[in-house]
Amino acid sequence: MSFRSRWLSASLAILAVSPACADPFFFSTGNPDGLIATASRPDSPGRPETESADDFVLTQNTHITGASFTGLLTGGASLASIGQVVVEIYRVFPLDSDVGRTSGPPTFSTAQVPTRVNSPSDVAFTTRSSTAAELLFVPAIVQMSFTASNSVLNGIHPMPGQFTGGDGAVTGQEVTFNISFSSALSLPADHYFFIPQVQVTGGEFLWLSAPRPIVPPGVPFPAGSTDLQSWIRNAALDPDWLRVGTDITHQGPFNAVFSLTGDTVAAVPEPETYSMLLAGLGLLGFVARRRKS
Repeated sequence: MSFRSRWLSASLAILAVSPACADPFFFSTGNPDGLIATASRPDSPGRPETESADDFVLTQNTHITGASFTGLLTGGASLASIGQVVVEIYRVFPLDSDVGRTSGPPTFSTAQVPTRVNSPSDVAFTTRSSTAAELLFVPAIVQMSFTASNSVLNGIHPMPGQFTGGDGAVTGQEVTFNISFSSALSLPADHYFFIPQVQVTGGEFLWLSAPRPIVPPGVPFPAGSTDLQSWIRNAALDPDWLRVGTDITHQGPFNAVFSLTGDTVAAVPEPETYSMLLAGLGLLGFVARRRKS
C-alpha cells in the first residue's frame, strides 16, 4: 500500500471510530401529590387495555436506558400478582395518526372527544414489553397504604358523557417500578408521551399523579417547551384520548409520576477528530508535493 493510501485509510478510520459527544440525561416529574390515580394496563382476558399518558421533551437525540414510575396496587393486588409490564412511547397528535377520520361510526370519529390538540397520537411510536424480554422491571413497596383523592378506572366515555367526575378516592400499596431496557430507546429530539402499563391479577394498577407545574425534586421542562397534561383512553375510545383533568374530572390538570435516564447523543465528531484528520491530510499533501518536486 502506498504512503498516500495508508494516510488516507488512517484518517478515515479516525473519523469513523471517533465517539460522538454524549452527556447524561435525566428527567423526572417529581413525587406523588395524592390528587388522582389513573388506570393503565395492557390487554388481557376479561380486562381490556387502558392507557394513561404523560409527556416529556427531548432537545437532542437521546438513548433512554431506564425509567421509573409510581402507582397504587389496589383491590388485593400485591407484588406477587404483577405479571406483564409494558412501556409505550407516543408522539404528539397529529403525528402517527389518521387525521382524515371525519365520518363513520362514533368509534372511528374524532367527534367522540372534545379535542385531540396536544393529545398522544393514534398509535405508539415504539413499545417495550417484559414478556418479550425487552425490559426488566423491579417493583418495590414505598408505603403499605397511600390514598389518592380521586381516580379514573371505569369512567372513560366518549362525548357527550365524557365528564364523570372520576371514580372517587382510592387506597392501595404505593409501589415504584424501576425499569431497565434491554436495548435503549433511541429517540430523536421531539415531544413525547410516556405510557407505563402493569398487568396484575386480583386487583388493579393505578398510576399516581405528580405536581403540575413540576416542583423539586422534579426536573422542569426545557425552556420554550410546554408541559402538557395527562391523558387517558380505553379500548372503546381508541384511537382517541381524553384529558384526565379537563375532560373527565374538571380538576387538575395533572402530571403523572415517572422518570427517565439515559444519554444525549450529538451525531457530530468531536473537534479533536477534525484536527487529527486535517493534520493527516495536510501531511499527505506536503509529502505528495515533495515527491513531485
